[in-house]
Amino acid sequence: MQFISPSALRQRGMLGMNRRNIDYIGRYNRRELYPLVDDKLQTKLLAEEYGIPTPQLRFVVSEQHQVREFEQRLASMDSFVLKPAKGSGGKGILVVTGREGDAFIKSSGASLVMADLRRHMSNTLAGLYSLSGVPDVVITEDVIGFDREFAGYSYEGVPDIRIIVFRGYPVMAMLRLATHASDGKANLHQGAIGVGLAMDDGRCLHAVQHGRKCSVHPDTGQRLDHIRIGNWRELLLLAARCYEMTGLGYIGTDLVLDAGKGPQLLELNARPGLSIQVANDRGLVPRLRAVEQLRERRQVPPEERVDFAMQRFAD
Repeated sequence: MQFISPSALRQRGMLGMNRRNIDYIGRYNRRELYPLVDDKLQTKLLAEEYGIPTPQLRFVVSEQHQVREFEQRLASMDSFVLKPAKGSGGKGILVVTGREGDAFIKSSGASLVMADLRRHMSNTLAGLYSLSGVPDVVITEDVIGFDREFAGYSYEGVPDIRIIVFRGYPVMAMLRLATHASDGKANLHQGAIGVGLAMDDGRCLHAVQHGRKCSVHPDTGQRLDHIRIGNWRELLLLAARCYEMTGLGYIGTDLVLDAGKGPQLLELNARPGLSIQVANDRGLVPRLRAVEQLRERRQVPPEERVDFAMQRFAD
């Protein structure tokens, strides 16, 4: 394994954790606004208010006695997602994509019975998957329709797109592809692939798995350098609009492409990780500085901010 010195990282414009926390998260994210993104239910309701598309909310289980009540509703559904409102890192998300008699089929092909769903909901309510272990609620929403644009590029799970938005300007993006190692989840720390995306047209710039460069998907054999995201400007615009929605100056937006409904907002993160720089093989600092140097005398609309980002941060 090769190592790189801190000075070399600074020369490449890499943003470190301390600087991120002090200069960007601490400075641009007011703490009283954190619940808007830490609680996925609040995020979803806020997105609906601002007309930002998200997977359809079906119902919410907030108390233990409601678990039995909602069993009947789940029994009539062929596909759905159960997730904790205050979860992190993809923990506690259960995706059912089909039915075989009384069995519920997960995206991995494994089957569950109603008792498994009941246990999962009870554990979620008890705070097993939530930040700090606090009591939680269960969100039930529609499954994202897999877009055939990504056929062969993801294993079991649906790919998502992380876009860092600073003061309303999209500054860096990556596509996260699930693998067998990541258990079908688009989580880089669990072994998913991170694909850095060009800000001007959404094409692949660089890809990594476990922090190492890769050129093909390990499970499907598909070449990653052929990736180019459709609806790219629409995705950037959706991400940029989250600035007005939350008031947070430095956020990570997680988006997906639904086969029938187009770009959708999955969730937001007020403390986005730094691995997006590794996926892009580029540092965030020069782009963040470029936005900080802007001196707008008026409220710049999202469309203009996206146009600026596509031109200024083009590769």
